[in-house]
Parts: sequence; C-alpha cells; structure tokens
Amino acid sequence: QVQLVDSGGGLVQAGGSLRLSCAVSGRAFNIYIMGWFRQAPGKEREFVGRISQSGGITYYADSVKGRFTISRDNAKNTASLQMNSLKPEDTAVYYCAASTTWGSRSYEYAYWGQGTQVTVSA
Repeated sequence: QVQLVDSGGGLVQAGGSLRLSCAVSGRAFNIYIMGWFRQAPGKEREFVGRISQSGGITYYADSVKGRFTISRDNAKNTASLQMNSLKPEDTAVYYCAASTTWGSRSYEYAYWGQGTQVTVSA
C-alpha cells in the first residue's frame, strides 16, 4: 500500500516562507500525480496545486499562483511545497495527496498524508 507523510509546517510571520515535504512509501511513486490541499477550521478542503508524474507540468490555484511552487524528486520518492510571501489567509492544515488523475477535486486523490499545520501571523 501507499503511505504519505507530510511535514515542515510551523508558525511564520506574514511575508515569510515555509517549505513542506511529503515522503511517500510504497511502489511506483512515479505513476502518481502529487497534489497539495489545505483546510482551514470551518472551511472545506481546498486545492492548492499539483505536479505531473515526471515533474514537468504544474498547476496552481489562483490564490497561491506566483507564491507557491511544487516540486518532486522521483529518485527519493518525495514531493515539496515551497511557500513564499505567506499571508494570514494561508493559515490551514496542509495535506499532500497522490492521484492517477489530473484534477483538482479531493475525491480524485486516493492517498493522503496526515496533514501539517501552517500558521501565518498577521
């Protein structure tokens, strides 16, 4: 089975940066599209961005475009989310997820990390 562990969250000041990591165990990491989602208290889970199997294509939500960057290292079975110019509204639990579909909906992702808290102070 496929297991994901995400990490790297913390407390940062508005305008600061954080880098989240996702370690994937199991076979065939290279077949999965890797996505990032976030969920703030009282809100629905929100798509952040995704990266293609080879890492050649990325797609981001408008809310993070230009500030966040997704990358992956298939040799190490890892994916990352670099977050710059953070805003208080970025505060949420962030999740990495794996899918075989190029989509933005939570139900398209079969495997999920446990989540890591990102808090951005005003």
